[in-house]
Amino acid sequence: MDAETLRILLAVFLVTMYVLAVLYLRQRRLSLGAYIFWGLFALVVPALGPFLVILLWPGTGVYSTRGARRRYKT
Repeated sequence: MDAETLRILLAVFLVTMYVLAVLYLRQRRLSLGAYIFWGLFALVVPALGPFLVILLWPGTGVYSTRGARRRYKT
């Protein structure tokens, strides 16, 4: 492997991680400002940003059942 191949692999990895972070953010309930902040954070901090966005769990999940009343017949 030469240096050019490693640069291409690094670029592909960083773009893939950014896309994963943005897709993760789409599943969270965030205001537009928070969505932009976390998206820019993932973009500005290229190697750690996407990992931190996923690990820090910003907002609440769209499919979250927290606070929802359970409907069970008793």
